[in-house]
Amino acid sequence: MHPAAEHSPLGKSSEYISTYTPSLLFPIPRLAKWAELGVSGDALPWQGVDYWNCFELSWLLPSGKPVVAIGEFAIPAASPNIIESKSFKLYLNSLNQTVFASTEALQACLEQDLSAAAGKPVSVRVRTLAEVEGEGVVALPGQCIDGLDVAINNYEQPQPQLLQCDADRVVEEAVHSHLLKSNCPVTGQPDWGSVVVEYKGLALDHGSLLTYLVSFRQHADFHEQCVERIYLDLKRLLKPEHLTVYARYVRRGGLDINPYRSTGPISPRNLRLVRQ
Repeated sequence: MHPAAEHSPLGKSSEYISTYTPSLLFPIPRLAKWAELGVSGDALPWQGVDYWNCFELSWLLPSGKPVVAIGEFAIPAASPNIIESKSFKLYLNSLNQTVFASTEALQACLEQDLSAAAGKPVSVRVRTLAEVEGEGVVALPGQCIDGLDVAINNYEQPQPQLLQCDADRVVEEAVHSHLLKSNCPVTGQPDWGSVVVEYKGLALDHGSLLTYLVSFRQHADFHEQCVERIYLDLKRLLKPEHLTVYARYVRRGGLDINPYRSTGPISPRNLRLVRQ
């Protein structure tokens, strides 16, 4: 367990406060997990963003009439802190009986509070249900590798030694899998996700990637660190000209978390999958 998470509300009984309380947000430093991966916060080997989507966003108009919407929060991958997910939910619930003069006022409030917790500017979009409904759901790019006939017996810890590539062949491709699963390091609850690998580099053996991804099945870590570990393991193996790894996780508590990591600047579209 991350030492800071022991003091968070995650896994504990919590009172739900329905009036604005920004102090509910609980930041967790990324530095300890980066150190586990051999990464320095001064020279990160990736760029990217963590998209959080909130499907339980509500507040009051000056008339007292409630509004419901969907919130999109883009947290920089280089921010010094992640925001612990239950504290995020508790904070958002504290808006339920709070009056905001306009959607713009709410958005400004969210940006201020979340940026303070993350340690870098967080961008916020407050979206109508009709807007998100109109976008529908999308399919992931590239080939799905889940149908490959592979034997698997590693489930406890990520096994980078399982990964293989063709050192004599360079390819540019995108592949994905819906079989990513890990566990919350505090509660032990399962986190289900779909992962995409887009790269130009040594040809990745798809079967070895699938067995590697399944080796996360009983691993305990936060969403962001799982994606960073996958990114680093692939970067070491493939020696890529470019590499992007991202995961779209199934929501819990009205929130889904979607980390993106890349060798260069990216501006990904935050579009939902069928399980989201």
